[in-house]
Amino acid sequence: MADTDRKDRAEVEVPMGMVHSALLEPFRIRLFVDDEVVVDAEITYDTAHRGIERIMEGMPIQKGLILTERICGICSHIHIWNGTRMVERGLGIDVPQRAHHIRVIGNELERLHSHLLYLGHAFEILGHETFSMRCFMVREPVQNILFVLSGNRVHYTIPVLGGIRPRADISHEKRQTMFSMIDKLETDLREFAARVLNDPFIVSRIKEIGYLSKEDAVKYGALGPNMRASGIDFDWRYKLPEYRDHFDFEVIVRDGGTVLDRVACRVFECLESIKIIRQALETLPDEDPTNVDFELGAMGYSTSYNEAARGEIYDSCALDEVGRIRSYINRTPSMSSLSAMEVSCIGDHLTDASITIASCDPCLTCTNRMTVVDEKKGTNYVMEPEDVLRLARRV
Repeated sequence: MADTDRKDRAEVEVPMGMVHSALLEPFRIRLFVDDEVVVDAEITYDTAHRGIERIMEGMPIQKGLILTERICGICSHIHIWNGTRMVERGLGIDVPQRAHHIRVIGNELERLHSHLLYLGHAFEILGHETFSMRCFMVREPVQNILFVLSGNRVHYTIPVLGGIRPRADISHEKRQTMFSMIDKLETDLREFAARVLNDPFIVSRIKEIGYLSKEDAVKYGALGPNMRASGIDFDWRYKLPEYRDHFDFEVIVRDGGTVLDRVACRVFECLESIKIIRQALETLPDEDPTNVDFELGAMGYSTSYNEAARGEIYDSCALDEVGRIRSYINRTPSMSSLSAMEVSCIGDHLTDASITIASCDPCLTCTNRMTVVDEKKGTNYVMEPEDVLRLARRV
């Protein structure tokens, strides 16, 4: 978002990345600094492009959905769930409530391990290595619970069209084991959360930096905890029947808009995730978790929204007459959140800017989508909306 006037007024430009010890992902930052204060910023990201959407073109939908889980190793479940949900909506496939409950459990466990991973990296950037290591110690049981649920610690592959995989079903013994593990996790997490939010070093370091107003959060498209930390009360889980009709939980909203608020949002969301998991285990319906009474065929464009750990995720595609993918689109929240951080770090001291940008929890592997090379226009031209539509929809 670098502004020409602000750039011209700056005394010096400080580049960071693509690889830098203070960055969690491979992107490039240009900080325009005047007397150690950031007056403008510009973030560039495209080095992790893998072309997944193009690779999926023409794939059988079952194979393509497995590939969506490989978009990211941290938020893998939400990708395959949202893609599966999109196709189920488009083809009118009924899904048993037991399967919905287990999918929700997977999503909330993934939210837990994603937020705890974020906090561990955040404390490392701040220089608090003890808290960083303790955070990973708290996260480890979450991975173990995911292993009990699905048989994997990464890429759990829980959903299939019409339900869940048999190995992800929850027997009585598995349910009791998960209850026991959740009880201990909640105790450890509450103790750790209290220490984090009352630690004088952590709080003093992040409480007045990275301010993102409610208006700027809307203007620049912040999503998820970054949006809710600026006072916007919105969470897709409250709109989805899988959540809304079955679970009682609180959307964590804070008005401060600072790095501290973004950290606190994720800390409290971890506790809400445990609440949802416990309710899902307690009310798990006794029924077959998978419906196989459907046929694949032509499907017009279907869409699905969901709430990933980092915010809104969107999937869309169509199917041909034999169930092969046409124009798969997957949109993740990091690109919008990083754009919001460009304005958020203006006014920070140089040493605080990297903390502010990292506070949005960026994930580049599931963000980069497209590199355009046009021999007539070159590579550095601004695409018009109709150009993007033409490439995305093949129209």
